[in-house]
Amino acid sequence: MVFYRRDAETQSFDLSTSVTWRLCGVYKFQMNERLHGYVEKLRQENGGWITDVKDALGEVTITVARESIADACRFLRDVEDFDLLADLCGGDRGPEEEPRFEVNYHLFSTTHHDRLRLKVLLSEDDPTVASVTSVWRTADWHERETYDLVGVKFDGHPDLRRILLPSDFDGHALRKDYPLRGYEPYSMN
Repeated sequence: MVFYRRDAETQSFDLSTSVTWRLCGVYKFQMNERLHGYVEKLRQENGGWITDVKDALGEVTITVARESIADACRFLRDVEDFDLLADLCGGDRGPEEEPRFEVNYHLFSTTHHDRLRLKVLLSEDDPTVASVTSVWRTADWHERETYDLVGVKFDGHPDLRRILLPSDFDGHALRKDYPLRGYEPYSMN
């Protein structure tokens, strides 16, 4: 046990389990118990929604079944006050990985200031997931960007089309198997 000063009180902490170093140089308690509380509430609402939970560096990532992402997001928004979709991004884990694609949803609560990450894993054969534009309107452009660059399709999206690349662009530029110089010479003219 080591003694550190926190909030004008001297308390003893076990550094290996309860404290992380912040960039500002101050020790801070991990919010693991609070974040895992949201995991338990999701499990109580529907145990089939969650397929995996990872806890690393004071952050919790919940892997959600593809069919359940819209319901899980709606529950977290309505019941747990995660009222802001801070980011939605897609990733290609590589053609040799299965499942190949992932979509990450970074949620934030403006009332209790907690952050939570949801992840959906998608196979190369069917890179499709339900849109969450009905839950958060800001998901519109995030989902379009993910579709444009990675090729993940969002069922129920009101206007799923390219947003960054030209409409006649061949392929998806952030896929790991996309050639560095493109499939053929491409001209913006």
